[in-house]
Amino acid sequence: MGRAVIAPFPRVPGNFLRLVPGRYSASNMEMLMNNRKLFFVAAILMVVAMLGVDSSAANKDMVQLQTQIQALQDQMARMQQSFDERMGVMRNLVEQNTDTMNKLTTTMTQLQQTLQKQSTDTSGRTDQLSGQLQTLNDSLDELKARLARVAKQLEDMQSAQQNVQAQAQPGSTPGSPQQSLAQQAPPPDVLYNNGLRDYNAGKLELSRGEFSDYLKYYPNSDLAGNAQFYLAEMEYRDHNYQAAAQDYDKVLQQFPSGNKAASAQLKKGFSLIELGDKSGGVRELNVVIQRFPRSDEAVQARDRLRRLGLAPSTRTARRTPPAE
Repeated sequence: MGRAVIAPFPRVPGNFLRLVPGRYSASNMEMLMNNRKLFFVAAILMVVAMLGVDSSAANKDMVQLQTQIQALQDQMARMQQSFDERMGVMRNLVEQNTDTMNKLTTTMTQLQQTLQKQSTDTSGRTDQLSGQLQTLNDSLDELKARLARVAKQLEDMQSAQQNVQAQAQPGSTPGSPQQSLAQQAPPPDVLYNNGLRDYNAGKLELSRGEFSDYLKYYPNSDLAGNAQFYLAEMEYRDHNYQAAAQDYDKVLQQFPSGNKAASAQLKKGFSLIELGDKSGGVRELNVVIQRFPRSDEAVQARDRLRRLGLAPSTRTARRTPPAE
């Protein structure tokens, strides 16, 4: 922006105001002084006007700059709001999973410490702590499975919505009986979690019904083997060893590669021993030791054989036939 240039005042001759006797009167001198004052006032007004033009241009540029800054601030605010909303959703999911993992880790540590302190307790106490540890492992496995199915659930929801829309259209055919049952049942995660919660709380009858419904509606799910195992555990707690042995055998026959295979094999051996079938029970314990040599179930199997006065068999053990 250009700066105002002030023209120099015209020089007034030095003898311009010199008094010449007999030529300038007092009135002429006064008129001359007034003209000089008017000249100075006009010069000052001209300078002020030029400065006012420059100030107006500067104010215009400043207003334009402030407008651009405000537009940038508004855009940044909108971007920040969108980012905060997305981060809020992600933070909520991460916090929920983190809290669950922290609780499970804390519980695992407490149970391990309890097992170390109570290593000299009776076998009944050891079985109880082992059951709690198995429950904790189930919860951990469930959490892993839920995390792995997050993306799949979104696809399932979309597919279910499309199926509902297709069924609502005229001429659509109804689904299969299995699909109708699944639509009437609670979601698999809700049903399984309710059964596990009631089992841990000692509400065995309620838990038995929930796990039975889970097997009825979702027989091919990832946690179906766990549900069958807990049904067998409740029979074992009720000292119904015959039914327990049959339910443990269902886990081994229908879910041989599930995460409950070792526990089912061990508890089937315990059930057979309680029924008086010592040879069959010992056979099952030896299968546990040979199939899962580094598992906690193998440690319990060796301990039970030791209390029976027997040593683990070095021969390959054959699995016993299904319990009748």
